Amino acid sequence: MADTVKIAVIDPLSGPFAALGENQLKSWQIMAEIANKEKWAGEHTLEFVPFDNKASPQESLNQLKRAIDGGFRYIAQANGSGAGLALIDAINKYNERNPGKEVIYINHGAVDPELTNGKCSFWHFSFDSNSDMKMQALVEHMSQDKNIKKVYIIGQDYAFGRSVSRSAKEYLKGKRPDVEIVGDDLHPIGQVKDFAPYVSKIKASGADTVITGNWGADLSLLIKAAKDAGVDANFYTYYAVLKGAPTAMGSAGAGKVKYVGVWNVNNESGAGKDIVETFKTKFNDDYTWMQTHSAVTMMSKAIRDAKTTDPVKVALKMEGMTVKSLNGDVTMRAADHQLQQPLYIAVWSKAGDKDVKFDQEGTGFGWKTEKKIPAEVATQPTVCKMKRPAS
Repeated sequence: MADTVKIAVIDPLSGPFAALGENQLKSWQIMAEIANKEKWAGEHTLEFVPFDNKASPQESLNQLKRAIDGGFRYIAQANGSGAGLALIDAINKYNERNPGKEVIYINHGAVDPELTNGKCSFWHFSFDSNSDMKMQALVEHMSQDKNIKKVYIIGQDYAFGRSVSRSAKEYLKGKRPDVEIVGDDLHPIGQVKDFAPYVSKIKASGADTVITGNWGADLSLLIKAAKDAGVDANFYTYYAVLKGAPTAMGSAGAGKVKYVGVWNVNNESGAGKDIVETFKTKFNDDYTWMQTHSAVTMMSKAIRDAKTTDPVKVALKMEGMTVKSLNGDVTMRAADHQLQQPLYIAVWSKAGDKDVKFDQEGTGFGWKTEKKIPAEVATQPTVCKMKRPAS
C-alpha cells in the first residue's frame, strides 16, 4: 500500500530567523516534489509540513508534541543546536514510552558535535557536518595563509556558538600556534539589532581575520556593520552562503568572505544545476540547503529498501547507507548517525566566469571553490555509545 510520509519541519517561520526557515522549508518541498515525481521512494510519497518553533528550544518541544499528536512520525529541524538537543532528549523519552509509535529526527543543520557524541541517539540522523569537522577544515585551510596573524572570534551565545569558539582556539593552537587570538565574544542569539559596538572592538583589536559561526540575521547584521565601519579583515564563516548574508556583503565582501560547508552551488561538476534553476524559477530564491537533497535521497532509498514507511525499519536501513548526493558519495556512519561527506571552502567572488556561474541574491557575486576536502579527510572520531532498540 502506498503511504504519504509526512515530515514535520520544526524550524523558525517567524522572528529574526524566519527568512532562513522559509528558504529551508521550500528546499524540502522542492526535493519532495522531485522525489515523488521520479518515485525515489517507490509508490510512497513524501510531504514536508511546517511547524514554527520561533527558533526556541521550548517552542520546539511544543511543536514536537503537536506533530506527534497529529500522527507525524518523522520530524526535521536545523536552526539551533539548543533546539536540537531538546528534541533528542524528548524523542528518546517518547520512543521509550511508546513502542510501535517511534519518531525519527532528521537533522539538516544543528551541528553542535555533542549531538552525535555524548548526546547521540539511535533516533537522530545528522545530514550536516558537525562544527568540529568544519572548523578542522577551515583552520587547515587558514594555516596555509602566512598573512594571518591576529584572529577575532565572535559568535552566538548558545551551544553551537560556544563549540565554534572552543574548536577555533583548539585547532589554531595545533596548526598555527603563532596566531594571536585578539578577541573572543559571545552575544545573545537573535537579539542584537546593531553590531556596531562589537565591530568597533574587532577594529580596535587590529584583527586581520574574523571567525564566526553566526547565521541568519545575526550574520547579515554583523557583516553589514563591519562593511559600514570599513573593517579590513577577512571573514571565515560557516553560513555566509545562507539567505540575507550575500545582500549584506555585496561587492565589499569580494575576496574577503569565505565559508566552509557541505556544498558549493558553483561546484566542479555542475551537480545540482537543474535544482538550482528550478528553485530560482519557482520561488525567486536561491537553493543553498543541499542537506535536504542528501536526506531525501537517503530516506527515500531506505523506505524503498525496507519496503515500509515504519520509522524503525527505515532507520535501520539508513545506518551505514551510502548514496550519491550533490557533493559526491555520502555515508551515514552507523556508530553515531553522523553523515560522512566532502566539505567545500569557497570565497565570495565576481560572478560570470566558468568558476562562478551562479550569483546569489542578484548581487552579481557568488562563491568560487578554493578547496574541496574529501569525506575521508573531513571525518572525525566519535565517543558515541548508542543505545539501540531491542531487535
